[in-house]
Amino acid sequence: MLINSTFPKSFASDNHAGVHPAILEAIAAANTGDAPAYGGDDWTAVFEDRIRAEFGPSAEGFAVFNGAGANMVGLALMLGRYDAVICPSSAHIATHEAGAAERLLGVKLITVPTPDGKLRPDDITSRLGGIGNPHEVQPRVVSISQVTELGTVYTPDEISVLARTAHEEGLFLHVDGARLANAAAFLDCELRDITTDAGVDVFSFGGTKNGALAAEAVVVLTPSLTAGVPFLRRQSLQLASKMRFISAQLSTLLMDGLWRENARHANAMARRLADGLTGLPGITIEYPVESNAVFARVPTDAATELLKRYRFHYWDEKAGLVRWMTAFDTTEEHVDEFLDDIRKAVGS
Repeated sequence: MLINSTFPKSFASDNHAGVHPAILEAIAAANTGDAPAYGGDDWTAVFEDRIRAEFGPSAEGFAVFNGAGANMVGLALMLGRYDAVICPSSAHIATHEAGAAERLLGVKLITVPTPDGKLRPDDITSRLGGIGNPHEVQPRVVSISQVTELGTVYTPDEISVLARTAHEEGLFLHVDGARLANAAAFLDCELRDITTDAGVDVFSFGGTKNGALAAEAVVVLTPSLTAGVPFLRRQSLQLASKMRFISAQLSTLLMDGLWRENARHANAMARRLADGLTGLPGITIEYPVESNAVFARVPTDAATELLKRYRFHYWDEKAGLVRWMTAFDTTEEHVDEFLDDIRKAVGS
């Protein structure tokens, strides 16, 4: 059955994008004959080798289905029954995972309001007053998102300071890396610069938003935490029987810098969009454009008109704040067409 969309290119989410041709080729190449299930295949062995090559010899990578699942497995490795997670109030685990951390892990999220989605060391230390008090949950993990939910990026130094602060207080540092590739592309650094070398304990490496079909990874950098992954991955329903198809996607992203190429292009398209908004009446950009997201305040009537033709989301409808996302397959023509319609909508 052929399905045609009446909408032009979506600016709602990088999850709306298709699959990169190289990823489709990798899936097709893996679809040859039989292979052992649950990760005992050659494709998964290659993926694990590439994780070590990218993040260091002590890094252990575990393929999973999706980002929320990767977060639950990663966090579960570090948490006890009375522990808590310190995270920004905008964090994906606090706002868009349907209470999975509370429901599945049984832990409290200690959320911190932040102006730009980024935690600072004081945000951690100010939440530690109840340590040792049996009447309060015990902070055990600091969780940040890279890129943040507001499109901003932590520098390697900022992550290093957070890691040092957390470790000095006996806490672990977790990174939700759904858009880790976009952060490294913006910073023009290696992936390990903002993970391994910055002192992160556990992080997720996102593939789905960067051109994959359905592929994420939990990466453990602290060896003492690794033993629990096989059991928690299974218990969290994130163990793929035909894992070769997930592993093949992740290996392809990590081969020859495809992750960087895809992320750099998506970021560049967001920058092009943001630059094109300059000077348009009634439109202001809310946060620095450091990844593939543009947050803009738009007049209500203009947004209503644009939503008749384009897919995108309100971040805060009362404030007139929308989020426009670009992806690896967004073209300059897509952006320019969208900008033309934005100009018409605001009457420029």
